[in-house]
Amino acid sequence: MIKGYLKNLLVITVLIVVGISLQLSGLLDAEKMLLVAREYADHWWLVVVLILLQTVMFTFALAGSIFLWIVAPLYPPLMSTFILAAGATLGGITAYIFSQRLTDEWVKRIECSHAYKLLHHQDNFFALFALRVFPAFPHSFVNYSSGILNVKLSHFIPAAFLGVGLKSYIYSKVIYNATSNASIEDLLHISTYGPLILLSAITFIGVFVKYKLTKKHEE
Repeated sequence: MIKGYLKNLLVITVLIVVGISLQLSGLLDAEKMLLVAREYADHWWLVVVLILLQTVMFTFALAGSIFLWIVAPLYPPLMSTFILAAGATLGGITAYIFSQRLTDEWVKRIECSHAYKLLHHQDNFFALFALRVFPAFPHSFVNYSSGILNVKLSHFIPAAFLGVGLKSYIYSKVIYNATSNASIEDLLHISTYGPLILLSAITFIGVFVKYKLTKKHEE
């Protein structure tokens, strides 16, 4: 038991060091990464690299969302959507698996999150989809909470791909159309994130109503 705890602690420590190293080295700077990516945008393998990099980032709860600012300016919205959704989904699956190796401290932190509390009661496709599509909601909490709760992958995977895909398409379209002048203000405009919040809210209402009806029926 002690060996298992030390092993998990070592893994978390290594990940923290890697994360800090990436930040200090500037490798997580979206602007610098975009400049490098532009040089290889015509090569098919760049798509694979971008998906794999996202997978690694999301697995270890690093800033995988910064790839929106790298992918969207390079590719048309539909292609960007595929790359971003694929990376987030694969990263979600590996984070789901990796959650089994988290230390007790990390597990307690995840259990205190809103994502965990919701999925503890409603671990269905619609609850997962609502969390994924909601603007700026941290995917790491959804991924790790789902793994700890052993949420069905048949719900987890399509909710991740569709939720992230829909959100990525809207954001990618804004950035691609704005080209190099795109900024965070463009994504924060109500016309961009408003529909996502509305869709997420409607889905949550549906989940809540279903929960109440099921609970009433059981009584």
